[in-house]
Amino acid sequence: MTEPDTVPATVAPERRVGPLTRTDFVRYAGAGGDFNPIHHDEIFARSAGYPSVFGHGLLTAGILGGYAASWLGRRNMRRFTVRYVGQVWPGDTLVLGGEVLRTGTGPDGGTEVEVGLTVHSEAEGREPRLVLRGGATAVYPARALARAAGSRA
Repeated sequence: MTEPDTVPATVAPERRVGPLTRTDFVRYAGAGGDFNPIHHDEIFARSAGYPSVFGHGLLTAGILGGYAASWLGRRNMRRFTVRYVGQVWPGDTLVLGGEVLRTGTGPDGGTEVEVGLTVHSEAEGREPRLVLRGGATAVYPARALARAAGSRA
C-alpha cells in the first residue's frame, strides 16, 4: 500500500474485522505474551463473573492502530491514543471508523491533522456498542504536499 502524501478525507472509510474467535485471542496472547486465563479459559472467566472469555484490550487497540496507520499513513502519524470502553467477545465483528476533528499548520509549515477514532462491536442478536475510543495526530510535511500537488499537475 502506498503511503498517503495528502491530508486524508474528512471521514475514514469504514472497516470491518471479524467475527473474532477464541483462536484470535489465543494467537494474540502468544504474540503479546499476555496469558491471563480470563482471555482463554472459559471456566476461569466464568468464575471471575464474566459470561465468557474476552479479547485483550491491546488486541483491539492494535487493530485500530493499523487502521489509523493505513488511513493516515504510518510515516505521518505522530500520536495514537486509546480509551477502553467495553469488552470484545468471541463472535464480535469490529467496526472501525474515524473522522478529522481539526487541521492546522504543522511544525514545518505542512498540515497537522487530529482525528477521532472509534471501534464498535456488533454481534448477532445484540445492538452495536462502542468498545474503544481513540485519537491520532498526523503531520503532512510541506515538501510532501508540494510533491503530491506536482504529481497531479
